[in-house]
Amino acid sequence: MRHTLRFAPLWLSVALGACAGDATTQPETVDAPVVAPTVDPVAVVSPNTAQAAMVGVPFSYDATKAGTAFSDPRKSGLSYTVTFAPAVSGLAVSNGRIIGTAATPGVHTVTIAARDATGSSAMHSFALVIFAGDLTVPVLPATALAYADASLPLPRHLSQAPPNAPSPLAADNTPASNVTTNAGATLGRVLFYDRRLSANDRLSCSSCHQQQFAFSDTARLSRGFAGGLTGRHSMGLANARFYAGGRFFWDERAASLEAQVLQPIEDATEMGMTLPDAVTKLKATTYYAALFTAAFGSPEITSDRVALALAQFVRSLVSVNAKFDRAFGANGVPNFAATFTAQELAGQDLFNGRAGCARCHGTNAHISDAVHNTGLDATMTDVGAGNGRFKAPSLRNIAVRPPYMHDGRFQTLEQVVAFYDSGVQNNPGLDPRLRGAPGGPGGPQGNGGPQRLNLSAAERGALVAFLGTLTDNTFLTDVRFSNPFGR
Repeated sequence: MRHTLRFAPLWLSVALGACAGDATTQPETVDAPVVAPTVDPVAVVSPNTAQAAMVGVPFSYDATKAGTAFSDPRKSGLSYTVTFAPAVSGLAVSNGRIIGTAATPGVHTVTIAARDATGSSAMHSFALVIFAGDLTVPVLPATALAYADASLPLPRHLSQAPPNAPSPLAADNTPASNVTTNAGATLGRVLFYDRRLSANDRLSCSSCHQQQFAFSDTARLSRGFAGGLTGRHSMGLANARFYAGGRFFWDERAASLEAQVLQPIEDATEMGMTLPDAVTKLKATTYYAALFTAAFGSPEITSDRVALALAQFVRSLVSVNAKFDRAFGANGVPNFAATFTAQELAGQDLFNGRAGCARCHGTNAHISDAVHNTGLDATMTDVGAGNGRFKAPSLRNIAVRPPYMHDGRFQTLEQVVAFYDSGVQNNPGLDPRLRGAPGGPGGPQGNGGPQRLNLSAAERGALVAFLGTLTDNTFLTDVRFSNPFGR
């Protein structure tokens, strides 16, 4: 039997293939790869701000902020590590919480890091300020005390020009950008007495400049925060406002009072701080925001503002109520004969005349005009501002602030007077005012050597007595200049 092969028409084959979904006749479809959804890494969400603790007081702080300091996108749970720089004695860390009792004051940088199960991590740092346990807060009156000239004008004999004497105001170094205000000097007073400005909270500016000693120190060299000795004697601050050159320190290395007041804070021997750490400590101290706002119009705390306020307070330290001042009437005309003893009058005559003291310590504020080489040594061991020259503070209250000179070498005023009488040493830089005229009296054999005043014992005593009339007991106890911390 024969079989006949029959083929379907082409159109039917195509139709059947289409109906059957023949894969060989359809375009191939490729599925897109599956992409996992994006998950953000761990991130800082709510960083910590500076924290304050106190030595001897239990401290506990959750640096994770109850788990809100960092994000946890994968919800896998975060682990935390906390480190301190420098290390902190007495504090420990447990999963982000800082606990314990600090043993020593200081400023520390705390770094907290958060990590999830996949290894994603983030970190941030904040300050931890540990204050000494015996610090207190200042007690201030509700109304600021008077410091500004507008609130408490200078007496006429300190503000008027000749004929009485040259006006100290001609030597006023107050810049127009930092005129003393009541609020500014109040802030400066608190800063001046606040031990928080030293590295270990043991020292303030007032530690070396004590009110009862006319803002000087009775030690030849002052001790710094860690017990080290300063390089020179602590200079008295009375009438620091009146110095035309405007430079400060014995060697005038600071161009202004605003520059000078910050240097002891940073000095490695004196207060041992950095300015950023000092600002951090002040920001962590609750009472400063209001004081800075009153002084400058906002609570922002900067080292520049610290300098401005401290300078205002120091310039406010003007001595105006010594026996010398009380000799002047309201019109600024003096009657020394009715005020001074015979010995004091004799000393004043010597001061202004034969002894020549007023040539370097002028005006009714008894201020120095410039740096001078006074012949302390034949061979200079301290060049000061150059060539053995040193700045001298005002003579106001000099009787209560021994020892004397930049190195504290003289313990009494009698020794100082004796030096200028017969002890001035010859050296190439000696001030011409301390040399005798060639061929005339004063110099050895009249050859222009160091002055020799040849004062009698009575005359030397009279000079010391006159210097005693410059003591202002009101200044030494004035509450405006006193310690607001009550220590």
